[in-house]
Amino acid sequence: MLNLHFPNMSWIKEGELNLLERISANILKAGPMPKHVAFIMDGNRRFARRKNMARQEGHMQGFNKLAETLRWCKHLNIPEVTVYAFSIENFKRTQGEVDGLMELAKQKFEKLLEERENLEKHGVCIRVLGDLNLLPLDLQQLIAKAVLATRSHNKCFLNVCFAYTSRYEMTNAVREMAWGVEQGLIEASDVSEALLSECLYSNNSPNPDLLIRTSGEVRLSDFLLWQTSHTCLVFQSVLWPDYSFWNLCEAILQYQVNHKSIQNARDVHREHQALQQMEADRARAAEHLQRHGNGKPADASRRQEAVSRHAAQRQQRVRNFLEALTQKRDSFFTDRNDGVSAY
Repeated sequence: MLNLHFPNMSWIKEGELNLLERISANILKAGPMPKHVAFIMDGNRRFARRKNMARQEGHMQGFNKLAETLRWCKHLNIPEVTVYAFSIENFKRTQGEVDGLMELAKQKFEKLLEERENLEKHGVCIRVLGDLNLLPLDLQQLIAKAVLATRSHNKCFLNVCFAYTSRYEMTNAVREMAWGVEQGLIEASDVSEALLSECLYSNNSPNPDLLIRTSGEVRLSDFLLWQTSHTCLVFQSVLWPDYSFWNLCEAILQYQVNHKSIQNARDVHREHQALQQMEADRARAAEHLQRHGNGKPADASRRQEAVSRHAAQRQQRVRNFLEALTQKRDSFFTDRNDGVSAY
C-alpha cells in the first residue's frame, strides 16, 4: 500500500453563504427544488494534470470539493445527495492508483469516525452503496462502523456509491429476488418492476430529481441507470475540483425549467405501474378461481374478493421478503463492525 496522507479532509465544511450567494439561493428556493441530487464527480485526474500535481492530489481536491458541495446543498435545503465515488470499472486502473484510492478512502472514513459528533449535530446519515466485498477487509470494517454510527441520523443523507456499477446493482437485485423465491419467501409471480426497485442498493432513497456530471462527458458511465429514467440530467464542462456554487445553481435552474414535464412523466409511470400490478393480481386470482371453482363461473363479487385476497397475500409475502433482505444486508455491516476496535 502506498504511504499517502491527505490532511484536512473534513466531511463537513462549516460556514455561511456570502451575501450574493444567499440572495441567489433564496431566489432559487422560491421555485421547485430538487430533494435528491446525484453527482458524477468527474475530472479529478484531468485537474491534476492541468495543475501539474500527482493524481492522488487531484482525488484529494475532489473530496474537498464534495465537502464544500454538501455545504451548498445544506443551504439550498437539498436533504439527499448521492455521489459516484468508485466504479467497479476503476479496479482496472493501475495498481498504484487503485491502492492510492483505497488508502484515500480509508483516511476519509477514519476522519468520518473522528467527526461523529459533528455529523450527529447536522443529522447526516452516511450510506455506502455497492459490492463492498470487493474492497479490502480493513476498509470494509471502517465503512461498516461509519454506516452504523450514522444510521439513526435523519436530517440529511449522503449515499456514497463505492465498488458500484448500475448493471451490477440490477443483476444483484435479480439475484436477491431469486434468493427470495428459493427460500419460499415470495412466489415467482410476485416479481415486478416495483419489487426490483426495492431490491436495489438504493432502496432506502427516492429516485434522484437531478443528476449532474462534470468534466464535459455526456454519458452516465453505468451510474443509477434504473433510478434516473425520470430524472433531469445536466452535463457541465467544469472539472469537479473546480466546481462552484454557481455551477450548482445553473444545474438547479435547468431542473426548474424541466420540473413540470419530469413530474408529469413520473406520475404517468406511477399510474402505469399500479395498473400493471392490478392486472397481474386479477390474472392470478382468475387462475386460482379456475382451478378451484369446480367449473362454475364466479360472479363479480367473488372475483373481486379473490383479487383482494390475492393482493393482500402478495403484499404480505413481499413485506416478509424485504424484511429478510434487510436483515441479510444489515448483517454485513454488523459482522464487520464486530471486528473493528474502538476509535
